[in-house]
Amino acid sequence: MNLSHIIDSHPESSVALISHGRETTYGQLRRQVAALRSEFLKLGVQKGECVALLCSNTPYFVVSYLATVGIGAVAAPLNPTSPAPEIEKELIVVQPAVVVVEPAAMATWSGITSDTRRAVRTVLATEGHGIEGAHTLDEVFATDDSAPVVEVDPSAPAAYMFTSGTAGSPKAAVLSHGNLMSNIEQSMDAEHMTPADVTFGVLPMYHIFGLNVMLCTTLASGARIVLVQRFDPMSTIETIRERGITVMLGAPSVWMALNQLIDVDSTAFDSVRLALSGAAKLPEQTIQSLSARFGIQVLEGYGLTEASPVVTTAIDLPFTPGSIGRPINGVQVRIVDDNGDDAFVGDSGEIWVKGPNVFSGYLNDPEATARVLTEDGWLKTGDIAVVDESGNIFMVDRAKDLIIVSGFNVFPAEVEDVLKSHPSIVDAAVVGTAHPHTGEAVRAYVVPAPGTHLDEDAVVDHCRRNLARYKCPSKVLFVDQVPRNMTGKLQRYSLR
Repeated sequence: MNLSHIIDSHPESSVALISHGRETTYGQLRRQVAALRSEFLKLGVQKGECVALLCSNTPYFVVSYLATVGIGAVAAPLNPTSPAPEIEKELIVVQPAVVVVEPAAMATWSGITSDTRRAVRTVLATEGHGIEGAHTLDEVFATDDSAPVVEVDPSAPAAYMFTSGTAGSPKAAVLSHGNLMSNIEQSMDAEHMTPADVTFGVLPMYHIFGLNVMLCTTLASGARIVLVQRFDPMSTIETIRERGITVMLGAPSVWMALNQLIDVDSTAFDSVRLALSGAAKLPEQTIQSLSARFGIQVLEGYGLTEASPVVTTAIDLPFTPGSIGRPINGVQVRIVDDNGDDAFVGDSGEIWVKGPNVFSGYLNDPEATARVLTEDGWLKTGDIAVVDESGNIFMVDRAKDLIIVSGFNVFPAEVEDVLKSHPSIVDAAVVGTAHPHTGEAVRAYVVPAPGTHLDEDAVVDHCRRNLARYKCPSKVLFVDQVPRNMTGKLQRYSLR
């Protein structure tokens, strides 16, 4: 098998991708992917080696991803807007043979230390120039070169997806061809996808929700996807109308922004048959408002990177406010109490997940893997939920300390480490706080070094040089000390 076969059987002339008004058919997509497979092989990329993707939602990302997995290599999609220090840490973890870089990420690539850049054998630029000695994908596509798909075992790794997991600093979850393909098939079944569907592609494809649910489920169905690099509420409404969008997936921040639009006709979402929200909790008020204004019912589900990602869905169920639905076909879910037993109906417990979509572990991190995977294959999510008598699941709380900003995981420890690397900061603590647009925001409590003078802007600027923007504090408070217990352990709960 090979995940890249998802594009093989669709009609030559059917449209697969739409980007900046330009259409790519399935026939064109197959030829471009085959040409890049050939290029990767010429560059000496072997089965099991890594190709890192510093690309946003463009056809270049799609082709690069499918070509990488198509030769049995492993794709590592990275956030192209992240600062160089963050990207460098991730590159050191996955050790790519090749990096594909889009123009917007050229400056970031140049900011990575020379030792790390030298460890990469080849850099492929998506378009234009700017990296000395780099090929461009446009040049590759202009050739007639082709290489066949390499068949792999279902357990072979296909993607390294960076996640904060359920504890600790960000790490790379190893997702196999079998993990990803099983969840694609599960999602297609749940969403009733057909070749007639048109998906709004706004979720970033370096995120598992955007990669496997939005992109690959669409391509496997023979449908088309409109790739969107930057979200703008009014442009979104125009695109829905012009392209006849039928499937729309978004993080809560997308739905909340659309709900805040004024002077939008009530028929704006008439073409949309399926509206899904995921990656974080969507306020019930937003769901009700969108339904009242536009007649669109936004459904919620639950998933996590380690499950490729979908675990539950509310599709085809009676609407139950606040519920994340029930397990999708082929996935088992337990709500487990503190004793390791199944919790009673109405009692809270940790969500445990088992199924073919559950990952094999974190890359080169057996200790972290052992913390979340039981010997018999159950994934301990760290998320707390209850189940009602009808089997509907309701989230109560999530992994301890985790902050979710616009659907993206932020672990306080990572931000705190960056804060404490500032020469004028002796200690710091980070917690999440409610935010009307992003669900949560990062709040930092900072202890300045004696005799120093810090302001909020200086602290935020320091974070922006070292972290993705969504991880940076939106508010910084200066304090004399942060709360710690007798052993020195930080007590974040007292700051919430």
